Amino acid sequence: MAREVVGSRRRDERGSAVVEFVTLAVLLLIPLVYLVLLLGRVQAGAYAVSQASREAGRAYVTADTGEDAAARARAAARIAFLDQHFEDVGTVSLACDGTPCLRPDGRVETTATVRVPLPLVPAFVRDAVPMSVPVSASHISTVDRFRGFP
Repeated sequence: MAREVVGSRRRDERGSAVVEFVTLAVLLLIPLVYLVLLLGRVQAGAYAVSQASREAGRAYVTADTGEDAAARARAAARIAFLDQHFEDVGTVSLACDGTPCLRPDGRVETTATVRVPLPLVPAFVRDAVPMSVPVSASHISTVDRFRGFP
């Protein structure tokens, strides 16, 4: 009689491992997929600011005149932000170490900043969790030593 009770318990548990596996897999895979998506977007932001600061500095120091330099730098940064789909949230700032900026051996620091929005954050969590991650990069470009004054 005791064998029949044990045998019936084993039959009742058939298939429960599959259900447990699927439940645990879903509970673990959803946060993991979200984390991968988030890290991929933050990495894209890091690429965007790195490229934007470098290219903006390069465009600035190779400009013919000081009036065109800032516009060229902002256009180069915009292209870099567009490349990674951050055209609306990317900014670039320029700073020179002296006047005029385009003098021989002058240094220009370009800082690109982007706020990477967090995907799929529900409204009830917005008070506790920041909605974006700030990412920035700076680059110092040097004007050619043999360049004449503009």
